[in-house]
Amino acid sequence: MALSAKSAVSGCFVPLCVVCFLALFSFSASAQKRAITGTVADSSGTPVIGATVREKGGKAVTTCGADGTFKLTVDEKNSLVISSIGFLNTEVPVGSKTTFAITLTSNTSALNAVVVTALGVKREKRNLTFSSQQLNGEELLKTKEPNLVNTLAGKVPGIQITSSSGNAGASSRIVIRGNSSPTGENQALFVIDGVPVDNSETGNIGGGAAGSGVNRIADIDPAIIENVNILKGAAATALYGSSGARGVVLITTKNGGVDKKPVFNFSSDASFEHPLLPERQNIYGQGTTGIFYNGEDADRKTSLSWGPRMDTLKVNGQPAPTYDPYDFFRTGITTNNTISASGSNNNSNYFLSYSYFNQKGVMPGNDFKRHSFFAKYNSRIGKYVNTTFQMGYNNSKQDRLPEGASNGPLFVLLLQPVSWNPYPVLMPDGTQRGYRYSRNMPLWTLDNISNDSKVNRFLPVFTANITPTSWLTITERLGADIYTESDKYIEHPSPQIGLTGQIRNQNINFRQFNNDLIINATKTFGKFNVNLLLGNNIYTTYIQYMNINGTGLNINDFNNLSSGSTITGTESYTQTRKVGFYSQANIEYNRFLNLSLTGRYDGSSVLNPDKNFYPYGSAAASFIFSEFLGQKASNIINFGKVRLSYATVGNDGVGAYALSTPYVQAGRNTNAGFFQFPFQGQQGFLLTTALGNPTLINERLNEYEAGLEMRFLNDRINFEGSYFSRRSKNGLIPGSQITNATGYSNTTFNSAEISNKGIELLLGATPVKTKDFSWNITLNFSKIKNEVLTLGPDIDQLGRLIKGQPYNVFFGNRYKRASNGELLIDAGGLPVVDPQQGIVGDINPDWLAGMDNSFRYKQFSLSFFFDMKKGGDVQNDVESAGFYYGTAKVTATRGSMVVKGISEVDGKPNTVAVDAQTYYQTRQYESTIQDGTYIKLRNVSLSYLLPASFLAKTPFKSASLAVSGRNLWIYSPHFTGADPEVSSYGTGNSSQGIYAFSTPTARSINFSLKFSF
Repeated sequence: MALSAKSAVSGCFVPLCVVCFLALFSFSASAQKRAITGTVADSSGTPVIGATVREKGGKAVTTCGADGTFKLTVDEKNSLVISSIGFLNTEVPVGSKTTFAITLTSNTSALNAVVVTALGVKREKRNLTFSSQQLNGEELLKTKEPNLVNTLAGKVPGIQITSSSGNAGASSRIVIRGNSSPTGENQALFVIDGVPVDNSETGNIGGGAAGSGVNRIADIDPAIIENVNILKGAAATALYGSSGARGVVLITTKNGGVDKKPVFNFSSDASFEHPLLPERQNIYGQGTTGIFYNGEDADRKTSLSWGPRMDTLKVNGQPAPTYDPYDFFRTGITTNNTISASGSNNNSNYFLSYSYFNQKGVMPGNDFKRHSFFAKYNSRIGKYVNTTFQMGYNNSKQDRLPEGASNGPLFVLLLQPVSWNPYPVLMPDGTQRGYRYSRNMPLWTLDNISNDSKVNRFLPVFTANITPTSWLTITERLGADIYTESDKYIEHPSPQIGLTGQIRNQNINFRQFNNDLIINATKTFGKFNVNLLLGNNIYTTYIQYMNINGTGLNINDFNNLSSGSTITGTESYTQTRKVGFYSQANIEYNRFLNLSLTGRYDGSSVLNPDKNFYPYGSAAASFIFSEFLGQKASNIINFGKVRLSYATVGNDGVGAYALSTPYVQAGRNTNAGFFQFPFQGQQGFLLTTALGNPTLINERLNEYEAGLEMRFLNDRINFEGSYFSRRSKNGLIPGSQITNATGYSNTTFNSAEISNKGIELLLGATPVKTKDFSWNITLNFSKIKNEVLTLGPDIDQLGRLIKGQPYNVFFGNRYKRASNGELLIDAGGLPVVDPQQGIVGDINPDWLAGMDNSFRYKQFSLSFFFDMKKGGDVQNDVESAGFYYGTAKVTATRGSMVVKGISEVDGKPNTVAVDAQTYYQTRQYESTIQDGTYIKLRNVSLSYLLPASFLAKTPFKSASLAVSGRNLWIYSPHFTGADPEVSSYGTGNSSQGIYAFSTPTARSINFSLKFSF
């Protein structure tokens, strides 16, 4: 869908700004004094482009050119002060010299740390006017998490990470500062070296394997990452346009080293995983009302475990054996081997990496394999041009079985009676053997159901930086994200439960192109340091889905579509485009006052053609009050900064073609079922039941933020706190019901409003620091309160979204209660069900926290990390089914019981007893909801770095050994599953907080070896 003609008019804006921009910086002051020249380089001899050279005691100032050279006229009695981001200030007396060769030392102080901000621009952290937290790549690798998203869990305040399941390759969800879009994407945008990349969850086929797929950021090898910077507030992300409204994860990849000769690094990891399983009762066997069912005879099959006690049960005169259903699981094994090479010469450097990741999951039939290749080459061409070309290639393959309440193995396995022997799998006639009807048995499923996904992904990026003058840089960056995915679901016929078998093939072609043209200028005027940036962005996305399905398989063990008796196919594709023009001004005054202004003008092809361009921006300021402290106070308070910001950003959170009412393939109802056209060679299409809305405009997010940053006692203690208040307006709601009199059932409206308010705290300290021993501790805390303010005219509820309530509550059947909150009990001794459904739970946590400790003693390093969540309810479908089937651990207490509550008959405490089976089999939806509070010992790592003296006569430059553990301890006092951090049906908005027969997460021990040569 093309953009409106406004794009042509808007295109005039950039050239005009460029002319004004260059004119502004053409001014240069100089004094008629003795001329000097020189060069500024880092410790490796690389020129420091843009370094500021200032005359101390005079007015002369300049910046270094692309080759690190400078010219200046100064008084010989004065000194030169050289400064640059990431380096210590250096002072050099002028004296009688006329030429200078100055080497700057890297600044390792956290106070002056350089961080990557929006569009890849590097800035000193002290000058930032927004909240940002950077994690280095080595810190992420220590977690030994196979999914990059999970490496961030608990480490950054304001971020919530949720794993979907324990499947090898399972998806994970990352949300920054709460959900702000009612039905659109709420996960953070991922950007690699300035280029946005896709993080969709794929691997699922409609009508195929239920459960979670793979989020595509799992394709990225964490070993190539130099650092990750989290931009949380709208003021920090406004330059990224519509997608930046939900927060940005900036990934910077590694560059080549400064060594002239190649340096090789090799690492090898092996880990062993043990599944964390929900506790269950093993005391009672299969049956009902205490009567044993053997699961073999046609009239003695049942799914219930309300039979006799196993210690009293005899079969054929012998004590009945007990079989553990959990023997189905296996020990998972994960290996990861990585080799990289880096080097440089005078004008270029390179970095190459290859890794092979192989995860064998704890559930049979589940594996994830990934080959990752990455190459990056930086080159200086002449005096003014620097180029970078990089290419990432990833090949991944996931095999898994269906999860959730589906025809996969877990629904049956987690409810399987302990009296039933699952072997043999087949009857003598070759048919499936089972203890119950209507479900496949887990062991049969291993050989007869499969879901595999194969992905080939390319991530090329080309960047050219042209520096015609010392104060001006022009950047052209072109990047792409291209992948193809092939998914195949196979389900063999199962006559015992009435399934005829099916094969489903799905091919996905994804292409995303991003181009940025950026003009960046920095100039110093007296006490003012001014940075101006102008840019243009073009962003296009193309997605194609091709599905072919074969049902009614009639050839055994022939896993080909042609074996289906009915074959159907569909194709769909979307293409969207965004065009943006943006600008930013950063003004620093005398190192204590910073002002940052941003503006962006975006156009989106999915919005109303008359209103598909929309402006937004931000204003932020910071005041470094520590610059005014006296000497004594400065010895205690090394740094102090307050910051304020306001931002408004847009978001086109709706799918393609929502403006129109397209045709879809029609179908027909017959006595044999529903069949899609064609029929007798004639194709048929109908208008979709969703009415297009050509008036759609962008969502709008407004945010206020205030923050305080302080450092004490020579950086031994640091603190950062933020408060934010964000409110989204014009929220896009697809599927809004409309009267059938229109001829349609639903449409899309701009009508929702959602509020998120919260605080984020980060405290770091180094309590002990000596030559041989150090201890660092970091604490983080975040608390976010959200509310759905409105959903639209006459709309009070949309699924789990309810006006006036937090985002995504649980709503359903509940119990009646007395005025004091106790259950009302009926005359039969059972809780009274409220005829009115209501809210029974809230997935949003009260607060999140993390504590990271690291110790170093000589060559040894020890670290451990605790992750905490208070509140946040979970819908435990495993426990709910366990109530009914009699496998939940609580059902081990049987016989008569008196339910605590108030009798509705006489208003007194209940004294009427009820049978346990009757009680548990009548439990309502409210009983499914459990408090998801947890404390996790998420990671422990112990490593040893071999002394240099030990390696002196070897070819190795360094070597280390490490052992680590994940999920070593989980405390969840109110959750009866093993791990409350799950979302069994993936990363979608509406599926959060549901634990439903997903592959269990695992406790793992990892052994690691690293060396370089």
